[in-house]
Amino acid sequence: MDEIRADDLVLVAVVSRPRDLDIARVLGWYRIPVRTAPRTLRVDWLAFYQTAAFGEERWSVRHAAPVRGYELLPRGALLLDEPGHRRAKEPYFKVELGDVLNLPRPILSSRWKRFVFLYTTGERLLHAGDLTDLTLPSTPQKERLRRMLRERGS
Repeated sequence: MDEIRADDLVLVAVVSRPRDLDIARVLGWYRIPVRTAPRTLRVDWLAFYQTAAFGEERWSVRHAAPVRGYELLPRGALLLDEPGHRRAKEPYFKVELGDVLNLPRPILSSRWKRFVFLYTTGERLLHAGDLTDLTLPSTPQKERLRRMLRERGS
């Protein structure tokens, strides 16, 4: 079984619909539009920030999954039940995932935060009590994160 390690590189991504989290759990993938993709997808883990659509579990990070790889596909090839979608032909990254795990405790936010992606470390993910704890406060920690991103070919 996969385990989050302190030095793992984690990408926190917004999951705006329960259906998207279900896809990650059942089918083992998550989609990211190329036009809004982060610098690199060569991360160890993908964590999911849940929006207001999740009701009582809104504005929180409760789950993460190991990243196995990714490929480029048109959106229509990923969501076969939406062939007429206006972005069906646009390129998306299909991020292949391992099992979606529950975090030891939810990372909560008292209010909605606007972001698309956030890089953090496994250590921050495991010990954060609030969403703001995922950001790296000190210059040495931020430099370590930048180095990790450079090494992975941003």
